[in-house]
Amino acid sequence: MKYLNAIIIVVLWVACASAQPPATRTSPTVDSYHGVDVQDNYRWLENWDDDEVKEWSASQNQYARQYLDALPNVESIRNRVTEIMSARVVSYDGVRYSAGKYFAMKNQPPKEQPFLIRFDSLDDLQHARVLFDPNVVDTAGTTSVDWIEPSPDGSLVAISISSGGSEVGDVTIVDAGTGEKVFEVVPRVNSGTAGGDLAWSPDSEGFYYTRHPRPGEREEVDLNFYQQLYYHKLGTDSAKDRYELGQGFPRIAEIEVEVHHPTGMVLCNVQNGDGGEFAHYVRTTDGKWHQFSHFGDKLVQATFEPSGSVLAITREDAPRGKIVRITNPASESHTSTNLIPQGDDTVVTSFYRAPPSLVATPNRIYVTYQLGGPSEIRVFDRNGSELAKPTQLPISSVGGIEPLTKDDILFHNSSYVEPTLWYHYEATEGKTIRTELSSKSPVDMSNVRVSREFATSKDGTKVPINIQRPASAKRPGPLVLYGYGGYGINLTPRFRASNQVLFEQGVTYAVANLRGGGEYGEAWHLAGNLTNKQNVFDDFYAAARYLIDQGYTTSDQLAIMGGSNGGLLMGATLTQHPDLMKCVVSYVGIYDMLRVELSPNGSFNIPEFGTVQNTDHFHAMRAYSPLHNVKDGTKYPATIFFTGENDPRVDPMQSRKMTARLQAASKSDEPVLLRTSANAGHGGDSGLSEQIEQAVDTDAFLFYNLGIDYRPK
Repeated sequence: MKYLNAIIIVVLWVACASAQPPATRTSPTVDSYHGVDVQDNYRWLENWDDDEVKEWSASQNQYARQYLDALPNVESIRNRVTEIMSARVVSYDGVRYSAGKYFAMKNQPPKEQPFLIRFDSLDDLQHARVLFDPNVVDTAGTTSVDWIEPSPDGSLVAISISSGGSEVGDVTIVDAGTGEKVFEVVPRVNSGTAGGDLAWSPDSEGFYYTRHPRPGEREEVDLNFYQQLYYHKLGTDSAKDRYELGQGFPRIAEIEVEVHHPTGMVLCNVQNGDGGEFAHYVRTTDGKWHQFSHFGDKLVQATFEPSGSVLAITREDAPRGKIVRITNPASESHTSTNLIPQGDDTVVTSFYRAPPSLVATPNRIYVTYQLGGPSEIRVFDRNGSELAKPTQLPISSVGGIEPLTKDDILFHNSSYVEPTLWYHYEATEGKTIRTELSSKSPVDMSNVRVSREFATSKDGTKVPINIQRPASAKRPGPLVLYGYGGYGINLTPRFRASNQVLFEQGVTYAVANLRGGGEYGEAWHLAGNLTNKQNVFDDFYAAARYLIDQGYTTSDQLAIMGGSNGGLLMGATLTQHPDLMKCVVSYVGIYDMLRVELSPNGSFNIPEFGTVQNTDHFHAMRAYSPLHNVKDGTKYPATIFFTGENDPRVDPMQSRKMTARLQAASKSDEPVLLRTSANAGHGGDSGLSEQIEQAVDTDAFLFYNLGIDYRPK
C-alpha cells in the first residue's frame, strides 16, 4: 500500500505539472511617481465589469479546480473537514444583556449562518427563542447578520443584515418577544469600508446610527464614504431622519456611538480611517455637540461611566496606554485626571463594533490588557486601585465583556486548545462561574502542546512565536506559520477546531506576533506601519528562520499562511525569500501597493500604508510591493490565492494581478493558483459550505506540497 500511494502521488504530480495556467495577455501601462517610471502589464485585470476579466477569472478557477480536485485523498480530507466543521456543536457569540433579557448569535452547524436568539437565564438555554434566522431568509447561506443592538427596555432588537459578503448592512427591527419584523428598514447603516454602529435612545423609541450616502445622494463611487451620524425615530421615514454629526469629518471617518441612558447624553468616537487616530464628541441634553479631543491628541477610546463622566484610554506619554477620567467633557474647561497608570502590559483598544475593552460598572472598572499575544481582564475600583481579577485560562484570550446587574459582567475566554468558554463574574463574591453558553469542542486537542518562544529579528527585536505542536509531530517535520502584522491588531490565542485536521497528520501550527500589531502597544504598531513596514516582513522571516534553525521544520516542510494585510505579508515574503518555504496560502491579500489606495476601500488604508503622493511613502511601498518585486526567471514556491468576488475591504483585482504576474515570471514547475468565490466577500461572513470548501482546498494543497501522505483518522 505504501508503494501504491507513492505511485499515485507521482502520477498526480506529473498530471498537475503538465497542466499550464491560462494565458494572460499583457497591456503595458506606464505611470510616473516622483520621477520613477513604473510599468504595469495587467492594469486591464482591475476592471471587473469587463467580460474579458470575468472570462479570465473563470478560466483561472477552472485551472485551480483541475489541480485541486486531482490532489491525493481529497474526498477523505473533505469527509474529515466536514465532520469537524459540521459537527452539531453549538457556540454563541455577540452576547448582549438588556432589561433582564439576553440576546446572542447562535452558531449551530450544519446551518450555514449564525442566527439571533433571546433567552431569559444563563442557566436555561433550552427555552431560547429564535428571533431572526438568515438561513430561513436565504437557504444558500449568503445572507448574514453583521451585528445586533437590543433596545434599553429589551423589547426590540436592531439587526444589521447584509448579503453576498458585501457587508452593506440595512437595519431591520424585530420584536424581542415574537421575532416579528416591526417598523421600517433603515438602509446603508453598515459598510465593509467604514463599518457601522447604532445606539438606542433611553426611551427605546429611536436610535442614533451611522448613515452612509444612499443612491442619488452622491456619485456611486462614494457610497461607502462620508459616514455621518443621524437619529431615526421609529415609525417615520428614514429619508427624513435628523442629521446629528459628521459634516466636515474626514472622507474616511469611522464612527462609533454610545448613549448614557440615565441622562440621554451621547458619546461619539471617530477614527480617521484605519490608522488609529481618534477624535471624540459628546452631545448634551440640549442637542448640542461638543468636541473634547482631536485627531493627534492620542486619546484613543472613550466610554461613559454610570455617573456620566467619561473614562478614556490615552497614549499621551503612555504608548502602552493608561486610563483617565474626564469630567464635564462638554465644557471647554473639562478636566482629565490620571486614574490607572501605564504598566508593563498594553491596554487593549477596540473599535469597529468589537466588544469593549474598557467597561465601567457602578463600582468597578474592567480593563482588557494585551500580554504580547495573550490577553486578560483586570479589575479596578473607581479610584483606580487594582482588585482581584476573574479566573482565566493560561496563554489565552478574553473578550465579549457585557455588563450585567450591579458590578457583574459576562465575558468569554479561549485558548489555542480550548474552545470559547463564557463566564459570569460575580464581582461581590469574586467568583468566576462557567455558563451554559460555553462551547463544547468537536475534537480533542489534549495532546497538543502550546509554547511561546522568541525569534530575533534583523534589528534585534524579539518576536513571539506561539507554537502548537501535536504529540505525533516529528522534529523536523511539516509546519504551518501564520502571521498578520498590521493596523495595531492583536493576534490573540484562538481555538480553531479545523486545525485538528493538520494536527492529526503531525503538522505543527505556529502563530507569530509581528510588529505592526498592537501586542506591545502603539510603539510596536508604529514600528511596522508606513515607512517601517519592512520590519513586519523581517520579523516574519526571523520567525520562520528560528523554526528552521531550532529543528522544528525545514524549508522543504514549511508552509506560510496569512490573509488580508497578512496576504500582503505572504506576497512580500515569497518575493523577498522565495526559497524560504515550500508553499504559500494567501487569503484576500493586498499585492499592488501603488494602486491599493485607488480601490473603494483604499483611502482607509492610507494612514496605515501611506500614499504614493508622498515621496517617502512611495519609495517604501515600491520597495516591498509584492507585485512590483516579482522577478522573471525565479523559482517561486507553490502558491494559492483565495479571493471573493464581492470583497468590500480588499479589491479582488489585487489577487488577479498578482496571480497573472507570478504565473508569467515563475521558472519552477510549482503551481500558482487563483480561487475566486462567487457571492463571497472578505471571508468573515461566508456560509459554512464555503468555509468547508476553502478548508478542504487549503488542507489538500498543504498536505500534497508538504509531502504528507494523508491518513484518515
